[in-house]
Order: sequence, then structure tokens, then C-alpha cells
Amino acid sequence: MIDEKLLDILVCPADQGPLLLVDDGQALYNPRLRRAYRIEDGIPVLLVDQARDVGDDEHARFTAPGPSAAPR
Repeated sequence: MIDEKLLDILVCPADQGPLLLVDDGQALYNPRLRRAYRIEDGIPVLLVDQARDVGDDEHARFTAPGPSAAPR
């Protein structure tokens, strides 16, 4: 799991905006650009060229209120 203090300072490398912790702590998500960054062994991989695009269904799941998305 990622440290809370680290999550508070992490931003998207593409637009410097806040990220959502999603997929039970396995990814960070930028809902503005619909891009997800994986978390590998507790370390966020915040490289623009390694982020993945997120489709409509996954975007809706990530941005729905509840435990799957926590604002950062």
C-alpha cells in the first residue's frame, strides 16, 4: 500500500492535477485525461508513456462514489 503522505503530494505528470487511488490501491487515475498509472510493488509508475487509456465503463466505475475510488 502507498503511504498517505506520498499520496497527498503525487500529481499527474501530464496535467499536474490530483489523482484518484483506484483498483484496490493498484492504480492512480486521472479522470480529466482518463489515464491510469499502475502501482508496482507499492511504487507508482508515473510515466506518461506507460499510462493506459481508460474506457467509459471503467471511468464510470473509478469515479463512482464508494470504495473503488478515493480522491487524492
